[in-house]
Amino acid sequence: MQRIYISLCLIVILIGTGCDPKGQPDASKADKLSVVTTIGMITDIVRNVGGEHVNVVGMMGPGVDPHLYKLTAKDVQRLSSAHLIFYNGLHLESKMGDILAKMSGDTKTVAVTESVDQALLLKPPEFEGQYDPHLWFDVALWMKAVGTVRNTLSELDPDNAVMYWSNAERYLAKLMELDQYVKAQAARVPSAQRVLVTAHDAFNYFGKAYGFEVRGLQGISTATEAGIADVQELATFIAERRIPAIFVESSVSRKSLEAVKAAVKSKGFNVEIGGEIFSDAMGDEGTPEGTYIGMVRHNIDTIVKALTGGSGLQTPSTGE
Repeated sequence: MQRIYISLCLIVILIGTGCDPKGQPDASKADKLSVVTTIGMITDIVRNVGGEHVNVVGMMGPGVDPHLYKLTAKDVQRLSSAHLIFYNGLHLESKMGDILAKMSGDTKTVAVTESVDQALLLKPPEFEGQYDPHLWFDVALWMKAVGTVRNTLSELDPDNAVMYWSNAERYLAKLMELDQYVKAQAARVPSAQRVLVTAHDAFNYFGKAYGFEVRGLQGISTATEAGIADVQELATFIAERRIPAIFVESSVSRKSLEAVKAAVKSKGFNVEIGGEIFSDAMGDEGTPEGTYIGMVRHNIDTIVKALTGGSGLQTPSTGE
């Protein structure tokens, strides 16, 4: 079924471009580069680095799960008319990642994780030999994706390369400050309390970078459903460790975490839903959480407040 889906999407894209590579728009003749991205975190990079020289459209908005996303007719139209496509890679976009990789012969298509040293990538045993794709939860690691976007834009549009490099430097400076902010906030949680329980294993890079033990009900991909045994196992862990709060995700149904909460209560311990955090999608357009920096700040603030009862929270500026 996956091969059929990929083949059909590719046929539609080829029809949309007349099956002729020359049908792709010429970036050198455009006033602005037309860029299509998958997840919001990449869209945010392109907006910051590309500035006024790019028109960027993100396919996946707030609350959208990239693990389960399927191309729409509008997506196909946008992809076929773009100068440049950025996606995460490492199987985050599931079936669509294969389609984008196959398109690279006609349209410049780049996985922002492709230049990251594999030695820095996590390879959890439960992910069937694949790398964990959720790099953006380690801010310092995600900065490497900024470099990939900067270099690609500069290569495709050399006339504006100086501006892309300048924009990237400003954005990277903000991300360095953000990384320090997250570290400072995380340090306010006593080490024994630094346990992050969420709906799925999206936060392994966060845990490694900022000193949290991470537990997810589902695996790294939300395509894997949790069963009753998984719920009971996690509930036992929470009750035994007396973890005060667990967290729902904006792009994953909260029903599974509500089941965990009920199972914990049946074991004689009450765990609270500590709040909603963002994992595979950012917040609404026009809100602080609709930017990468705002999303990361929201997450760490929500986690710290819930795990410390509010006593560990501070909110210094990160230049955003």
